[in-house]
Amino acid sequence: MGKLGAISAARIAAPPQAPAAEEELRARFGHVTTWVFDLDNTLYPADSGIWPLIDERITLFLIDLFGLDGQSARALHQHYYLRHGTTLRGLVEEDIDEAERFLEFVHDIDRSILKPNPTLVREVARLAGRKLIFTNGSRNHAILTARQIGLDGLFEDAFDIVAAGLTPKPGRAAYDAFFERYGVDPASAAMFEDVAKNLVVPKALGMTTVLVTPKPGQDDHRQPHDRVSAAVAAAAHLADVVTDDLGLFLGRLNDALA
Repeated sequence: MGKLGAISAARIAAPPQAPAAEEELRARFGHVTTWVFDLDNTLYPADSGIWPLIDERITLFLIDLFGLDGQSARALHQHYYLRHGTTLRGLVEEDIDEAERFLEFVHDIDRSILKPNPTLVREVARLAGRKLIFTNGSRNHAILTARQIGLDGLFEDAFDIVAAGLTPKPGRAAYDAFFERYGVDPASAAMFEDVAKNLVVPKALGMTTVLVTPKPGQDDHRQPHDRVSAAVAAAAHLADVVTDDLGLFLGRLNDALA
């Protein structure tokens, strides 16, 4: 897949005894000492129902803030996301000082619909080295969501949009702030992301990169399936690995590195 030969989801799902795949995994990840995970639609499936709840809260926030009708607020939400990466960044660019209230409001959701993931919990725990969450959301959202999945206590910290100076991924400044805060050497770190463009900077800086995609039939609320497929194709030069099952992939990776 692409000139970097990214390991496909099919190969990731291959039997553990496949020696070439294990050797390739060791070659790509054997040097990694810091594991960095995006949160939304990465540590939980795209069809879990969590992101639509946040999406709805963002629209409600814009309705209240600007006095818009639902359709107009939704259009503004999409405009901010496409142009600035996040709605919050769009507000910041327009000098609207609502960051704290925005983050608290949009992440005030019912996480009970999110099912614990024992496989993912086990395999994240097995990873040798530091483990961090890097999200465009809030730190509190990351902590509560990780706890609901069963990952509570497995991560050193959660780096959020506030810690990044309100600059979201894929902005270079967000990554620089992350590396500086935790003393992370990109060359010895791996990045797990569900948004291909958020791998541009990590790849350029020498991180090993993993794109986490929806499984066939899963609904990614943020983009239709054809866009997901296009993003995967476009990410061939950005992602060392593409997988649609993070827990399964980490299991094979841990076995290869053991």
